[in-house]
Amino acid sequence: MLASHLKTAAEKLTEHCGRDDYYWTTDNEMHAVRRRKMLEKYSSEIKKLYGPDPLTWKIATAVVLFQIFLGSLASSMSWPVFLLTAYAIGGTATHNSFLAVHEITHNLAFRKAVHNELFAIFLNIIVPLPYAMGFKSHHRDHHNYLGWEQVDPDLPTALEGKLLSSYIGKFFFVTFQVFFYALRPTLVRKMKITRMHVLNIVAQIIFDVIFYMLFGPWCIIYFFLSLVLGTGWHPLAGHFLTEHYIFQGDGSQETFSYYGPLNWLAWNVGHHVEHHDFPYVPWRHLHKLREIAPEFYENLEVTPSWPLALYDFVFKVNMNPFSRTVRRKGSYLRPDLRSAEVIGKEEN
Repeated sequence: MLASHLKTAAEKLTEHCGRDDYYWTTDNEMHAVRRRKMLEKYSSEIKKLYGPDPLTWKIATAVVLFQIFLGSLASSMSWPVFLLTAYAIGGTATHNSFLAVHEITHNLAFRKAVHNELFAIFLNIIVPLPYAMGFKSHHRDHHNYLGWEQVDPDLPTALEGKLLSSYIGKFFFVTFQVFFYALRPTLVRKMKITRMHVLNIVAQIIFDVIFYMLFGPWCIIYFFLSLVLGTGWHPLAGHFLTEHYIFQGDGSQETFSYYGPLNWLAWNVGHHVEHHDFPYVPWRHLHKLREIAPEFYENLEVTPSWPLALYDFVFKVNMNPFSRTVRRKGSYLRPDLRSAEVIGKEEN
């Protein structure tokens, strides 16, 4: 009897649940249309919000230095303190720093592109693996080709959908989603390696060695564990899912905003519709877009909770990696997004 129940439970946990395919569309992505209409009506007000925010580099630097300080103490922590610190404090700091790199990817810390790139490489040092320059390359594609099959690096592949749509598969997907986020782009779209990519790798190796020599192996382990815990079952990690997964609706709205208090720890990345509407508006001004043009936001579905989204993704039958709006590669042209507004006005 027990064996039969265990077998049934195992089958339930490993069977495919939810969609068998994406929400396919031939429509242009919502932000291209919205941006054009909003600028037609509120061009001067919106463009006043554009540009770098110097507070960004100050806060981001403080977070990185604080995480290094905690890493220096890692070898003296008891196991319970080590694990709790890596999750609650280190995980939050690492995720905050990752989202600062996202902000800097749009050239929103300094005016010159090279200064933003160098600063992103600096912020990378509390994660043992180099990611900052690779993220910048792929994030440009995410904005330029939102939802494009085999081009948008944020879009789960069909293989992920087939293999990870069971309850166990979805649990695995959420637990290690940052690694899917990091590895998927290398399989989806070839990246051009620049001198900045090489500098990112070399700098990271140097700092890993420095931290190891100064603080020992537990500092590196602490940094790595902060990464894993801070991007898996962590309250901030819900934004990975709520930004573009279709938890509600028919797929016609493909980006969703969250307006809760966790935005204070996450550079307002929850204001994600606003961010895709105008990527060159820095985090402190995103809320002003709704104040300027409320009619463009008041009828959109919003995300109530990031932590709840993690639970819902795994345990709601209708949710899986296929819960995304997708377009055939090359199905339409996007000249309106081939402008500096996507990433930021770069000054050399």
